[in-house]
Amino acid sequence: MPHFICQACAVQFAESAAPPAHCPICEDERQFVPARGQSWTTLEAIRGGHSNAWRQLAPNLLAVQTVPAFGIGQRALLVQTPGGNLLWDCVALLDEATEAISQGLGGLTGVAISHPHYYSTMVEWGRTFGVPVWLHADDRQHVMRPDPCLRFWEGDAQPVLPGLTLHRLGGHFAGGAVAHWSAGEGALLSGDILQVLPDRRHLGFMRSYPCLIPLPPAEVRRMAHYCDRLGFDAIYGAFHEREIVTGAKAALARSAERYCDWVGGMVEP
Repeated sequence: MPHFICQACAVQFAESAAPPAHCPICEDERQFVPARGQSWTTLEAIRGGHSNAWRQLAPNLLAVQTVPAFGIGQRALLVQTPGGNLLWDCVALLDEATEAISQGLGGLTGVAISHPHYYSTMVEWGRTFGVPVWLHADDRQHVMRPDPCLRFWEGDAQPVLPGLTLHRLGGHFAGGAVAHWSAGEGALLSGDILQVLPDRRHLGFMRSYPCLIPLPPAEVRRMAHYCDRLGFDAIYGAFHEREIVTGAKAALARSAERYCDWVGGMVEP
């Protein structure tokens, strides 16, 4: 039986003879059901009309993004380290070309996901490469396709490779995570738990981006304070050209202060 994929959020479901009656990821207040209604596809169908494009963002850091865009349109990041490679976040399309390129870059040692909107076809990636897929246990209820390759971590930090540690920030989701990469000056892989904005000088913080539900200032201050103790100069976000390549720690502090000032006490325009 097929594993149906929601066309709106790109999350893959457990096998079933017919498409699911609804998508709990989209029905959650942080996402949305399209006005045209829920629709479904399969990985085989996606392979027929899409491909993955690769871009090098920095030494040992590549982005992979599906074209034409599918689902939410996020990119995944492949981090190369002497101890193995990590795929950060996930795209739905996994085809022969993507597998061959990934293997040519050294294969994968693991997959880690920031939050449920990017779970996508994570089980396909974990099974294909024979590696664990790291998810925070606080978001376990949002898994639509259970599988033994899923590794649920708890607490605030989880090392996954030498120089790569996952940190639970919360905010967008209870288990919302970023990956801290200690190489060089250090970097955060943020998904949209910390949303790099189009000016690439500021970040945004929301419970729901499409539904415009803000986070409380106290939560944003907590998230920024947690990140301040990590060593990093760059932040790489979930979408094309959403990265701050230098001065990211100051940008995060500046953005959190700006956000809290406005949400906590809006002044006249």
